[in-house]
Amino acid sequence: MALDSDRIHALHAAKLRALSRAVLDVELADVAGTDDGALAVAEGPNSSVVCLAQERPERALGGALALALRSSREAVHVFADECSDVLARRAMCFLAPPIIWQIDGASATVAAPALRPVEPAPPRVPELVAVLSAAGVDVAVEHGVITGEVEGLEVARIVADAALDAESQESSDEGAESDEPPAVSREQGSAWKIEVGVGAHDREAFSMLHVHEPTPEAVARVAGVVRAHRSPGASPHPLNRLASARWLRALLLRQPELVGARHLGPASPPVPRGGPKDPSPAVAYGVRADGSRVVVVASVGIDLNLVPFGADARAFLDPDADLVLALPERDAHDVISAMAALLERSAEIVPIDNGWRTGAPGSRAAERS
Repeated sequence: MALDSDRIHALHAAKLRALSRAVLDVELADVAGTDDGALAVAEGPNSSVVCLAQERPERALGGALALALRSSREAVHVFADECSDVLARRAMCFLAPPIIWQIDGASATVAAPALRPVEPAPPRVPELVAVLSAAGVDVAVEHGVITGEVEGLEVARIVADAALDAESQESSDEGAESDEPPAVSREQGSAWKIEVGVGAHDREAFSMLHVHEPTPEAVARVAGVVRAHRSPGASPHPLNRLASARWLRALLLRQPELVGARHLGPASPPVPRGGPKDPSPAVAYGVRADGSRVVVVASVGIDLNLVPFGADARAFLDPDADLVLALPERDAHDVISAMAALLERSAEIVPIDNGWRTGAPGSRAAERS
């Protein structure tokens, strides 16, 4: 039987109290349990913010830092069962790095920062990429995965085709050639194909319901449906509520001057993203008008994880580049700017006009240029 929210919050709070007592020798009086973990301010000589990162642990650092700012505490401790190495890597981007603890039963040890990830190479399938481009979708490559997007929303993905691999092996064993369907490519002995749909479940359903539809026509048809809903003046619809940060990035790729850049291209985030419901920021990389390199991280909504994520993105793509955090004016809360000021290397906050979805927006960076 699933636990209700109050019980989950109480369990998270109890776990943080126990860890704080065992590891920090601190008794926590007031602990706020949440769906994702727990937060508390430790009083006394060891005054600090203490955090439990239980669910979605990679997003915990921003909330802990925000509480530290609000309570005027400098020391921050974050306990995590998972992703402690990623949190430790992000913590190292700050002038006073929070201490990240890897939970080990009833105790914990200081976590070692994760190494800078090595991005896998995408498959060399130019004929499939050409199909996506011909359908009028934007081709993006992130962590070795090739997708086709419309205003930042994925509508197609190039995936390995295990069934064709098996058929190819049988044909090879029999010494016969296989007839491959359209929009299938082979690279280094593996078969690759285009799947159409918004997210994994939609791609699976589409492949079963439209098995006889040629892939190029299917990509173009789905792209047209999505484009109609992600256009100025479109009525509210699930398709224009998904992947908002990537939609904002798509705008910035077309109009890099909005963030003071001359050219921007899509770039991989520091960790692979989830599906279309993943609210993580979207990343771009390019050059400013003066030729200096810049990493741009786009976000929609007040996301307390934006600054740690953005700093990690810069460290992943180009540690020497400038960092710009682009978000709608309504979401440019003071806590985001205050958190950015804690970074070892500064970040620029660029507010984008709140009407960015419906017309040609402006930004303060564009006004300065």
